[in-house]
Amino acid sequence: MSNTDSFIEEVTEEVRQEQLWTMVRRYGWIAGVAVIAIVGGATWNEIRKSQMETAAQAAGDGIILALETEDPQTRIQALSEARAAATSESGAANVLGFYEAAEAADAGDTARAATLYAEVAADSSLAQVYRDLAVLKGASLAGIDAVEARTSLESIAAPGAAFRLLAEEQLASLDLAAGETDAAIERLQNIAVDSEITSAQRVRVLQLLEALGGSLETT
Repeated sequence: MSNTDSFIEEVTEEVRQEQLWTMVRRYGWIAGVAVIAIVGGATWNEIRKSQMETAAQAAGDGIILALETEDPQTRIQALSEARAAATSESGAANVLGFYEAAEAADAGDTARAATLYAEVAADSSLAQVYRDLAVLKGASLAGIDAVEARTSLESIAAPGAAFRLLAEEQLASLDLAAGETDAAIERLQNIAVDSEITSAQRVRVLQLLEALGGSLETT
């Protein structure tokens, strides 16, 4: 190798090293940010995991405490406090919301129960099946405005909805309460022949149809 070739190689190597360090100085911060993001993400995941565990524990403690007391108001208060402590994880809070709403309804506090069911139904982070269940429970409360209940039930009675037939059954009850017996019978007939009906609901619907003087034969 000639001295000229050797010199050219040395210069080329120097240029490569200079380019490398220039790239490091210019873009090295990206690697730094990536490292921080990875470490920060891991830290956040640990924090989030801890929050979820704390929320779940609060939910469990609240339910256990509520089950251990005989006084309805004490049960409701225990569930309410646990729900407040579990707000960092909506899933746990909403489990408690269901329990608290049921206790409130049993204690005659329909307004409180309706509010709790409405909160669960409005939580977009929940799976639709749980939101629909909250709608069904809320619309089935005693003393709820009939127009409001009908609107709520119709919203979960669409084809494919998890509680479609139960909502239809409640709508039939509203028809009866409004004096619309023929409409109720027709609705019950449709429920009775639906392929998705459960055996328990079918028995219930057929008994009501018989009491109303209807049958499975549509007119």
